[in-house]
Amino acid sequence: MTAAGLPASSAGSRSGARWVGVARWLGVRVLGAIVVLWAVATLIFFAIRLVPGDPAQAILGGPGSQASAASLRLVREQYGLDKPLVVQYFLQLGHLAGGDLGTSYSLKQSVASVLAAQVPPTLTLAAVSLAVAWLLALLLAWWSSRGGRVAAAVGSSLGVIASAVPQFLLASVLIVIFSTQLGWLPPVSTGGVAGIVLPVVTLAIPVAGFLGQVTRDSLLDAAAAPFALSARARGESDTGVFGRHLLRHAALPGLALSGWAFGSLLSGAVVVESVFARPGLGRTLLQAVTLRDIPLVTGVALVSALAYVVVVALGDLAEKAVDPRGRAA
Repeated sequence: MTAAGLPASSAGSRSGARWVGVARWLGVRVLGAIVVLWAVATLIFFAIRLVPGDPAQAILGGPGSQASAASLRLVREQYGLDKPLVVQYFLQLGHLAGGDLGTSYSLKQSVASVLAAQVPPTLTLAAVSLAVAWLLALLLAWWSSRGGRVAAAVGSSLGVIASAVPQFLLASVLIVIFSTQLGWLPPVSTGGVAGIVLPVVTLAIPVAGFLGQVTRDSLLDAAAAPFALSARARGESDTGVFGRHLLRHAALPGLALSGWAFGSLLSGAVVVESVFARPGLGRTLLQAVTLRDIPLVTGVALVSALAYVVVVALGDLAEKAVDPRGRAA
């Protein structure tokens, strides 16, 4: 018999079944990640070739370089651009499968080294923004669910407005108020703590508006549930009921959407990093698309997709940790 009172064979069977479940979960996630990365690589490969312009000319510095026909032919042969499109596609897939992201046309560096320098600033910006968005969403949901009809109406309106406001407009308003008028924060990202505040707020507010609406509806449903009424009947304070019982149930829909929220933050980084002159994947992607830098565009897209897949998996794990029914499944 085990310490828990179960026969050793039964406990071992449960442990084995749990590890089989974990292995199945990991297998599904890894397979899903491979499919997503393949789809992104395929989409980027064909989409970037619809952009007007000659990749060989982009490699030689663009139309202003006035490259000769011989130079263009030599570059096409060197980079395999003279081969049929299908051959180029499978050659690129083979390189990517081997971990070779290629060399940036515009920067003349390996894409891996460029990404190594640009990934940390963007992931830091997105992670901090997601944390701030969750904090704002919980505060908005808690306040609007406790303040009666007026607070509920105001909270719902604020959530809709926050989720709908364009990021470039929000960034401009924040710069005018906190940089130009008040002089509290720098208008460009200087690398310090003060420099990241406005980019984080710009990214966090729209996501917080959406998460706040979802969390508030879930919070109201949980507040009317029998377990919450029973807790109040036992004399627990509103704060205690919120912290011990309601918060866990209210956060579940938002946790399920955290992967989407992180993807939204990564896409929003294109605008925010450009407006605040902040280094990162978004600004690099914008420059790469402008310069028709196919390897760099592909590398940025793949890294962003991989980060999205990882965050979705982490959100799934967090949801299972919070909800006992998820662990049982």
